[in-house]
Amino acid sequence: MSVIFVAEIGMNSDGNFDLNYELIRQAKWAGADIAKFQVGWRGGKDEINYMDEDRLLLLQKWCKQFDIEFMVSVITPEAFNLVRKIDFKRYKIASRSVIDNPEMCKRMISEGKEIFISLGMWDSADMPFSGDNIKYLYCKSKYPTRYEDLEDFPETFDNYYGYSDHLMGIEGCLLAIARGAKLIEKHFTLNKTSLVIRDHALSATPEEFHKLTSLGRDLHRLVSSIR
Repeated sequence: MSVIFVAEIGMNSDGNFDLNYELIRQAKWAGADIAKFQVGWRGGKDEINYMDEDRLLLLQKWCKQFDIEFMVSVITPEAFNLVRKIDFKRYKIASRSVIDNPEMCKRMISEGKEIFISLGMWDSADMPFSGDNIKYLYCKSKYPTRYEDLEDFPETFDNYYGYSDHLMGIEGCLLAIARGAKLIEKHFTLNKTSLVIRDHALSATPEEFHKLTSLGRDLHRLVSSIR
């Protein structure tokens, strides 16, 4: 099985919902397997990341058009009630939700769908939840993360399924693949100079993401062949 690449589009449309169409199209071109959005963070009616059922269905339609999986990070219980109306294959639980909404996380896990969980804000040696459908991601919730923040970067990814990256550049993602990560999540943007959302600076452009997926898949094949 090849490594899975997640283009974290998140809020990088800067509140221009229609721009998500181009972000999805470019994510597919760049080699992403999954286009991911955030639901429940700055999502009020007048906020930059407002989502309702109609918008989710439109995002799902665009993803189907470009043959890329549609996935969401669920931030709040209200967001989970909303996304349950859509036919998702699997979900992402954001680091902040592990701390802020553990009961929601348990509810999501109990439904049995595959769940990716970032541990950027989790500081215990024990994992927060149990379940055969959970796949944990190593993460640092610093925006951007710096190299010196990665003092506990795994020597091997035996205890993690993958890596959710907030470094600038793609080097951390390639290191994670070399050490056995099966999934890479990287923020994705069309405009790194935007100041609307802080995530742009640490995101990959389509060209950078394409380089990541190309090098990453070759590296994964090499690592798999010599293990």
